[in-house]
Amino acid sequence: MRIRKTLLASAAILCAAMPVSANADTSDKSIALSNNYAGNSWRQAMLTSWDKVTGEAVEAGTVAAADAFTTAENQVTEQAAQIQNLILQGYDAIVLNAASPEGLNGAVKEACDAGITVVSFDGIVTEPCAWRIAVDFHEMGRSQIEYLAGRLSDGGNLLEIRGLAGVFVDDEISAGIHDGAEEHSQFKIAGSVHGDWAQDVAQKAVAGILPSLPDIEAVVTQGGDGYGAAQAFAATDREMPIIVMGNRHDELTWWKEQKDANGYETMSVSIAPGVSTLAFWVAQQILDGKDVPKDLTVPFLRIDQDNLEENLENTEAGGVANVEYSQEDALEVIDAAM
Repeated sequence: MRIRKTLLASAAILCAAMPVSANADTSDKSIALSNNYAGNSWRQAMLTSWDKVTGEAVEAGTVAAADAFTTAENQVTEQAAQIQNLILQGYDAIVLNAASPEGLNGAVKEACDAGITVVSFDGIVTEPCAWRIAVDFHEMGRSQIEYLAGRLSDGGNLLEIRGLAGVFVDDEISAGIHDGAEEHSQFKIAGSVHGDWAQDVAQKAVAGILPSLPDIEAVVTQGGDGYGAAQAFAATDREMPIIVMGNRHDELTWWKEQKDANGYETMSVSIAPGVSTLAFWVAQQILDGKDVPKDLTVPFLRIDQDNLEENLENTEAGGVANVEYSQEDALEVIDAAM
């Protein structure tokens, strides 16, 4: 992918100036992943990327262990208890995809006070002792409206499909969508449902609200819900709106089919699930003594009409368009933030 190629090219330049040890001083360190949810394809891809990259790091002797733990429910109390268990188990670092930006701060502070490095990503935390890795989720939402403004000059009614209620990512993307709609007042958000970033949940939610809605010109989403929305519309006599997709294989496949059949146009955007591997390498670098800024930003991954086929070809069936990070990539991201 273009982002991946750019990262690798830049990393090559960086590494020429600063060699990276494959067996650093972290060979006796253990890192745990605390994950609050695994009920959609993005989270499954995120865990797969974690297992792949960290497994190679353990085999190479870069770290002693990199274990992944996922709570049964997306509950702050359950994840807080999980973090406390990881503290007792003696992990040197915890990489965290958090159920709440504030709700886990107490448990995170306990970890920091115990000398444990905490790196949050995707679902980040606000506790000052932790590190944060995120895309500009607000801009990810706003960019959808910007795209639609270029396609629909007269505007129209929008249906918003949100993610998991109460999660930082959901709030930020939704805020970006609503701010974009204020900037482009020709659009009106006529309805909103939670799809939990899962196509089956989104399909049921959209099917449930459609009878109460006026004509819908476009659907703005957060990822994992575009295909479900398309199926809900297809089951009615409504015209198919422009549905912003979220980089999932089923979404890209449906888009390609519609593009070939009738020239259907849209765009797709999401954070790459492999951001978990960036968080792993950032934690490893902190444990190795590198000075790392508390806040790191990575670009979201956008797919457009002209590169749909390329990205679909590189996306596994049932998976998500992805970028996985190496230690060298992490050094590039860190140094760019210095």
